[in-house]
Amino acid sequence: MAPVTVTVIGGGFAGLVAAITAAESGATVTLHEAHRTLGGRARTRNGPFRTNDGPHALYNGGPHWAWLKHRRLLSPLARLPLREALRLRYHRHGALRRMPPLGLLQLARHREAPVDTDFHTWAASLVGEDTARAAANFAAVALFHHDPGSLSAAFTQERFRRAASLPPEAHYPRGGWQSLIDRMAGHARRLGVDVRTGERVTELPADRPVVVATPLASAASLLGDSSLSWHGARTMLIDLAVARRPGDAFAVSDLDAPGWIERFTAQDPGLAPRGNSLIQAQFPHAAAELRQEAVRRGEALLDQGFPGWRERTVQRRESVAVNRTGAIDPVGHSWRDRPAIDRGDGVYLAGDQVAAPGVLSEVSFNSAVRAAQRALAAPRATTG
Repeated sequence: MAPVTVTVIGGGFAGLVAAITAAESGATVTLHEAHRTLGGRARTRNGPFRTNDGPHALYNGGPHWAWLKHRRLLSPLARLPLREALRLRYHRHGALRRMPPLGLLQLARHREAPVDTDFHTWAASLVGEDTARAAANFAAVALFHHDPGSLSAAFTQERFRRAASLPPEAHYPRGGWQSLIDRMAGHARRLGVDVRTGERVTELPADRPVVVATPLASAASLLGDSSLSWHGARTMLIDLAVARRPGDAFAVSDLDAPGWIERFTAQDPGLAPRGNSLIQAQFPHAAAELRQEAVRRGEALLDQGFPGWRERTVQRRESVAVNRTGAIDPVGHSWRDRPAIDRGDGVYLAGDQVAAPGVLSEVSFNSAVRAAQRALAAPRATTG
């Protein structure tokens, strides 16, 4: 039997996972990426301050961890010294605190939560209204939504529990996410994947199967299917390069409102020149909330966790991420309700807003593996 030919559209994390999965099974794979560089939202900017496109993390409880490790694509990872980990602060009732409320630790022990109830109502029944609000806001680090308590309890609880796990599940590739993408791209090429950058695909190829690993809006345009949409979020991102100061926090979790600030050079000093720190912050906000209001909240939190940051700032960048931070499941919905991977006629979707389980990049990973597996099985079923 002749090898299956698979086309992958999109060279981000999902596209590379799909291409590698197909190539490892013997398929002939061509990957098209519209930009000159691979990575999608996992790109890391070049220059003295290596910023990711928003906060990213690899959770070691997820399926992609073992997959990357088995292929020797995971290391090297940035390591957080204990002295830095002790500088995690919680913003509660207007002040920074060293310890979270006890109720957060109690709530994190619950592995299951209902799909048909909002997170705040469910959590409040267990730990009270005030702690439920704090838990919802803490969970925003892994879902980028302005009102996490209003979402499905099952959806928010999974993210809250894993973000609050001890020891922490979150880890970071040394050198930024681009280093991981570059290792994946090298592995794909060694497997024989024909990686073509700077090639924007504007029409669905006639040759099938095809894995479309683009943002959902781009997939909807390419497939001519307006039904390809899902709930998303809006998040203000602030990148700061500042002169280093010994007393700076490692990270600040806002429990009074959704928000997170992290000094990424605490674990990976190579992201900035010597004597400087790279700080990345995200502040989710509603569509009706003015951008400057989210900035104001962010700056007030920076004042507490990083005193004098304005005078120390070397570089500042702001952007608003709209529907770019993964799927959001409202009450009564789960990952199974999102757009299906199999679109019929040999077309498959992969990405962070399609019907696959997981947290953050795990959705892209799971959907990419399944898309590739189904793409490989379909021709065999047809020719058999």
